[in-house]
Amino acid sequence: MTRRAARLTAALLILAGLAACSGGGSGLGSAGSAGSATSMPGGGNRQAQPQTVERRETIWDVFSDRRNPNDTVAVNKYLWNASLDVLNFLPIQSIDPFTGVIVTGYGTPPGGGRSYRATIKVSDPALDARALKVSLQGAGGAAVAPDTVRAVEDAILTRARQLRVQDRNL
Repeated sequence: MTRRAARLTAALLILAGLAACSGGGSGLGSAGSAGSATSMPGGGNRQAQPQTVERRETIWDVFSDRRNPNDTVAVNKYLWNASLDVLNFLPIQSIDPFTGVIVTGYGTPPGGGRSYRATIKVSDPALDARALKVSLQGAGGAAVAPDTVRAVEDAILTRARQLRVQDRNL
């Protein structure tokens, strides 16, 4: 008898979970139907503007791939590639071209004795200094001089301009 009760309980829990995921409404809310006629103060009728229906999310949306094919990456490709070129001595920990963030691990620059770690954010599709944000950290969490950060930013911007000129010459 206990096995039967356990099966019944499991079935009821599954059904309750599915019922909670269903949404249960028509999706129109209190807006009514989308194309109904409304009366005007002068006695005439006019067609109501179509109401936008917000789509409700369900558990099944997690499994479907509904990306917009028209989405574009909003980072400057020259700044992105220049950042990778200039900081090629640092090991890459994570990289996300959709948000424009590059996170590196600790590495020592050629001819240098101190190791650094960098986080680079390319925030705009324009080849502009405002689109680039570089953050450096020394070994052990030590602060890095602002002149060093500025020099790295300048090197990345210079390399990005060189890459753009190379593309135009092709």
